[in-house]
Amino acid sequence: MRLKFLCLTLIVLAAVILIRCGGNNSDKNTLSYWSSNNSYEIKYADYITKKWNSDSPVKVSFQPVPEGQSSEEVILAAVVGETTPDIYSNMWQGDVEAYAEAGILVPLDTLDGFIEFIYDRCDSSVVEEITSSDGHIYQIPWKINPIMLIYNKYIIKNLQLNSVPETYTEYTNASEKFKKDLDGDGYIDRWFGYAEVQVTWWQRFFDFYPLYLAASGGGKLIENNKAVFNNEYAIEVFSFLKNLYTHKYFAMERLSARQDVFLSGIIATRFTGPWEIAHSEKYKPDGFEYDFIHMPVPDDHEGPIYTYGDPKNIVIFSTCKYPQTAWKFLRKMISEENDLKFLEISNQLPRRKELDVNPLYADYFKANPKMKKFAAQAKYVKGTDASPVLKEVFDLISQQYEACVVYGTKSPEQAIKDAADAVDLLFLK
Repeated sequence: MRLKFLCLTLIVLAAVILIRCGGNNSDKNTLSYWSSNNSYEIKYADYITKKWNSDSPVKVSFQPVPEGQSSEEVILAAVVGETTPDIYSNMWQGDVEAYAEAGILVPLDTLDGFIEFIYDRCDSSVVEEITSSDGHIYQIPWKINPIMLIYNKYIIKNLQLNSVPETYTEYTNASEKFKKDLDGDGYIDRWFGYAEVQVTWWQRFFDFYPLYLAASGGGKLIENNKAVFNNEYAIEVFSFLKNLYTHKYFAMERLSARQDVFLSGIIATRFTGPWEIAHSEKYKPDGFEYDFIHMPVPDDHEGPIYTYGDPKNIVIFSTCKYPQTAWKFLRKMISEENDLKFLEISNQLPRRKELDVNPLYADYFKANPKMKKFAAQAKYVKGTDASPVLKEVFDLISQQYEACVVYGTKSPEQAIKDAADAVDLLFLK
């Protein structure tokens, strides 16, 4: 399956390789490093490479990942053309297994000091999550953006609810009350919530998947090359979301082309990440108040409430001639002190344990109290399962999501079964 995926993509991206991706020009005195093309991460990468280069004989040459339809596409083009950088710090966790199986990533656990470092930085559950099926570790957990529920404080208060909705029933009841209040005022173009109705596979990171993780206590989708999500939790999530569309609590139309629908009061809630804070603070109307809470859960839920962490990780490509030196640079780059600098520059959370109680970060969270809610949630986040076909897995789930949740042409039970059956077929090819 991995070979088929790479071969098909080679045809499409051959031109991209030649045009956009320069060769790996590292020599014994230079390492090449690509960051994401997010402006804040560019600023941080520029800071950390200059700091390193000021007192190291081995220099790091930095650039943002070249422009393309997506960074994943550009990286794949570089992989096929053997023009990868030595270090890349914006790797989607779901791509790692395919690249690891292809032998194009350095097994980091073979580098001196890595194992001790990773257990100092992360708890054992995170280490288990990033460990590939062959037992090696090919990625460094770096940053996360946990998905939570943002809500309009004025609307929630005006609905005279006892609390912010935390369960499916509470959320649904609040949606109904909001709809009735709007009916009485003559409004027809407002909804209690919104999720993208696109079938695009990665859209499920912002609705189905974080809700599934919340309901299941951080459960897996794939285990031992088999779908394991044909269960009560996935069915409950589809049922919950389907109900929201059926009763028009969520908009069927795409609202992303409009002005900000949350800040303009068109919707009362949305599933989103901490990037919403900087945006909201910049563009919110005078007097607008908002806050965040965990993802809604089934009424009988017990225990911690997980969500999708939207992680991006760091890898060293096997084209790197000096992986131990690259690891030495990365160890410096993601130290406790430099993680604070990254947090201050980018407002993205380093994926390290006890982030919300570490005194080193206390002043930052005191000045950014909404970010502290995400830091507390960071104890209960998941990335993706180790599988070389995760894009296909999410694509199959998304197709059934569209049929069941958005258009109501299938029952939740049938849609989840059909998705799981189709996923199982992936591993037979």
